[in-house]
Amino acid sequence: MIYYERGGTHDVLSDKELQEGLISALERMGKREKVLIIPPDITRLHSQAGKLTESAWKYLGKSLTDILPALGTHAPMSESEIKRMYGRTPLDLFRVHDWRHDVVSVGTVPAEYVKKISDGSVDFAWTAEVNRMLVEGEYDCILSVGQVVPHEVVGMANYNKNIFIGTGGAEGINKSHFLGAAYGMERMMGKVDTPVRRVLNYASEHFTGNLPLFYVLTVIGTDSQGALKTRGLFIGDDEECFLKASELSLRVNVTRVPEPLKKVVVYLDPEEYKSTWLGNKAIYRTRMAIADGGDLVIMAPGMKTFGEDRTIDKLIRKYGYAGTPAILELTMEKSDLAENLSAAAHLIHGSSEGRFRITYCPGNLSRQEIEGVGYQYERIETMMRKYNHELLKEGWNKMTDGEEVYFISNPALGLWMAGDEV
Repeated sequence: MIYYERGGTHDVLSDKELQEGLISALERMGKREKVLIIPPDITRLHSQAGKLTESAWKYLGKSLTDILPALGTHAPMSESEIKRMYGRTPLDLFRVHDWRHDVVSVGTVPAEYVKKISDGSVDFAWTAEVNRMLVEGEYDCILSVGQVVPHEVVGMANYNKNIFIGTGGAEGINKSHFLGAAYGMERMMGKVDTPVRRVLNYASEHFTGNLPLFYVLTVIGTDSQGALKTRGLFIGDDEECFLKASELSLRVNVTRVPEPLKKVVVYLDPEEYKSTWLGNKAIYRTRMAIADGGDLVIMAPGMKTFGEDRTIDKLIRKYGYAGTPAILELTMEKSDLAENLSAAAHLIHGSSEGRFRITYCPGNLSRQEIEGVGYQYERIETMMRKYNHELLKEGWNKMTDGEEVYFISNPALGLWMAGDEV
């Protein structure tokens, strides 16, 4: 059921209104004795989940016993990152999710089902795994907090993805990522009903119905100057709140351009984007808008590695962003890639499939490293002078030399497409 809903394409919810909406929902849920919150990590800083988590702590008091950021494969948050995102929420409430060791299986989605819904793209069963705290913690309330926005792996982010991927294990994460990549990212992005979502919904229906899960979902947009605005808040205990949030997100977060873009410049905030594993949102979220033969320039002053995980970083460096046919073939031939299917999926997602040029301008990776994974390289200092992100406006810009570029200050906030159809 829905416990709270508010949102619209022109709505702007203040911090106070977010807090009031959350408290209203918590009051309707009734008194809870032991609560776990599962928010996103620093890579979703703009989701408002940090403020909502802090508000929940202030309201719940001692009933809030644990906070488990949904890291998935991401690196654990530092103390400074926790303080930046969650404000005054006590540090001793935070736990670290270890996707390789801290999970338990709650059930398996049959292979025949996965094969059918993916049109034969894959032929494997999918094991639903979650952090053992969810199963063994004896919570009477689990708040899953996050933002709904178009997403490369599942179609639309959040809802049960936060549970099965954010607190999931190696097999569940690897296979879900590969399922989406093999099915085709362009067939997935901005879609509510996708093979990956159907797998997650199957797991929710069959394996976690006994868990006291409640979803707190935001929709974040920007105004004409690129300033962040909270457009919606939806809280509920089933798929309904996700569907409502998705409907709004598709109106708020999808930008359609009339013609394919010839030159796109994306800036990646150094506090959020330190790896191509995360920074390649600059590719995922724009590739459906870029023209054949076009250029994507990614300015990444904080970039210092490829993978968030040492094993995946090594695989990215070894195989590179070679495109779908090559990576699918390598996955059949190379055991290290077959054993880390999320890495294989990422290598597919991060390729232009030979359609357009990708130029990375990293703060702390060398030309040899960048070119070694299949991208072009330019010095960050040179490109920051040419394309000053503090002077560029969102969307179209005409440079002093007459060049026209399309600028995006944060690719995590949306999906860009050429044409009229999602």
